Amino acid sequence: MTAAGDGGPAATLEPALDEALAQAAEAAAGVSRRPEPVAVVIFGASGDLAARKILPALATLAARQALPDGFAVVGVARSEIGDDEFRDRCMAAAGGEEANPAWTRLVRQFRYVAGDYGEDVTFATLAEVLDELDASAGTRGNRLYYLATVPSMFGRVAGGLARHGGNRPGPGGSFARLVVEKPFGTDLDSARRLDDELHQSFDEDQIFRIDHYMGKETVQNVLALRFANAIFEPIWNRRYVDHVQVTVAERLGVEHRGNFYESAGALRDIVQNHVMQVLSLTLMEPPATMEANAIRDEKVKLLRSVVVPRADQQVEHVVRAQYGAGTCGGEAVPGYREEEGVDPRSMTETYLAMNLAVDNWRWAGVPVYIRTGKRLADRVTEVTMIFQRPPHLPFAGQLTRDLRPDSLKLRIQPDEGISLCFGAKVPGPTFRVRSVSMDFSYQQAFPGGTAEAYERLLLDAMTGDAMLFIRSDEVDQAWQIVAPIQEAFAFGEPPLAHYPAGSWGPIEADRLIEATGRQWSNP
Repeated sequence: MTAAGDGGPAATLEPALDEALAQAAEAAAGVSRRPEPVAVVIFGASGDLAARKILPALATLAARQALPDGFAVVGVARSEIGDDEFRDRCMAAAGGEEANPAWTRLVRQFRYVAGDYGEDVTFATLAEVLDELDASAGTRGNRLYYLATVPSMFGRVAGGLARHGGNRPGPGGSFARLVVEKPFGTDLDSARRLDDELHQSFDEDQIFRIDHYMGKETVQNVLALRFANAIFEPIWNRRYVDHVQVTVAERLGVEHRGNFYESAGALRDIVQNHVMQVLSLTLMEPPATMEANAIRDEKVKLLRSVVVPRADQQVEHVVRAQYGAGTCGGEAVPGYREEEGVDPRSMTETYLAMNLAVDNWRWAGVPVYIRTGKRLADRVTEVTMIFQRPPHLPFAGQLTRDLRPDSLKLRIQPDEGISLCFGAKVPGPTFRVRSVSMDFSYQQAFPGGTAEAYERLLLDAMTGDAMLFIRSDEVDQAWQIVAPIQEAFAFGEPPLAHYPAGSWGPIEADRLIEATGRQWSNP
C-alpha cells in the first residue's frame, strides 16, 4: 500500500507495516519483546513518580514475562533507607508477594544506594553495586538510568555518572542509556542549557526523553489510522479538512501542587510537551519507514512549519484564563487563587486556547485550534478533525437542521477510541438528515485492556526503541513555538480572563473560534 495525499509524495510502508502488525499480533498473543539483561537505576527512587508509575510498570512487565532473566533495579535517593526497606517498597508497588510471584523473585536481588547527587561517593558506590549485580544477577554490564528527580538535578546526575564511567556499558555490556523525565527546561534558553549539560556526558542516541502521552495506545494509533488505511490518508489534507481541534481538558484542579503550578501554568505544563507531540504526530507527513528517526524527522519538520502569532497578534489568537470557584463533578470547589500554595494575586493561567497555523503544502490555510485547562466540565483528551461541508445540499432548510460537518475524533483518554461522525437519513416519510456516530472502542475491541503508558515506554527504553521518545531538536522546536507566547504573558498580554470551575472555559475562548464561524467540539 502507498500512502498518498495532498501533502507530498507517496511513501511505501508495506514492510514496516507488516512488521508493526506482526509485533501487534505477538503482543495480543502475550508474546513480549524481551530486552537484553539490564540493571535499571532509578534516581529519585523514594519519590512519588517511582512509587506510582515506574515500579508498578516494571512489576507488570515482570508478570507478563517481558523482563529478561538477568534483571535488577537499583534505587538511588537521599533517603536513608537500606536494601530491605527498598525491596519492601518495590513489593508494595506490585500489590504484595502473592499478587506477582515473578516480581517477587526479582526483587530479592534489588539494591539501594543512599546519597547526595552532588557527591562523588554516591556514584562510586553505585558503580560498585552495579558491578556486583553483573556477577550476582546476570545484568551483564547493561545500564538504564531513569532520572525521576527534580529537573535541576538532571545535569548533575548525568555528570556524576560520566565521571565514574556510568555513561558507558560495564564489562561485556552493549548499552548505557539515560531516561529523562519532563519538563525539559522552563523556557528555550534553559532547555538548550540542559541539552548541553546532558550532551557533555551522554551522546544523543543514549538519551531517551520521556513524555508519557506518547506511550498511550491511541496516540500511537494515529499512525495506524493514517498509514494503514487507504480511506483516510487521501483526505488528510487542506482539500478536505476545514480545521483541526486539540483538546486536553482536566476536571481536577491543581490539588496539592499549587507551588509547582505557580511556576508552570498551562502553557508549560501541557502545551509545550503533550499538545505539541500529539499535534506533530497527527499532522506530519508520511515517514519513509516506521523507524524511530524517520518518524521523528517528520515530527520536527511539522513543528518547524507551525506559525506562531506575532506579539501584536497575541490578543487575537491566544486566550489565557484562570478558574474561579464553581461546581465540578457535583461538588463545590474553590477558585485557583484559593488553592493551597497559590498566590492570592496570581496571574498564572490554568486555561489556554490558541489559533495556530501550519505553513506547508498539506495544511496551508487550515486553522488549528488548541485548548487545555483545569477544572473543566469533563476529563478528556482528543483530536478532532472537522471536514469541509459538501459544496451543495439538494435537501436544505429544516431537513438538515441537525446535520453537523463530518468529523473524525481521536479519543486519547479516558475512553480510548475513534469516532467518525457523518450524515444519515432519519427513518420516516420525509428526507430528514442528521449526524450520527460510528464508534471504535479500544475496550470493546481489545477487552484484555491496553498496556499502561509507562510499561510500553520502559520496555522500549530497555530494548533501545526510540520511536516514542523525544529527540533534542523536537524539544528545541517546541520551545521555539512557545517562547513568543511566554514573552507576551510576561508583559501581561493577552489579558487574563476567568471562568467558573465546571465550565468549558472562558467566553473569550468561544469568541476566538466563533469569530471564524466555527465552534468547539465539546464531548
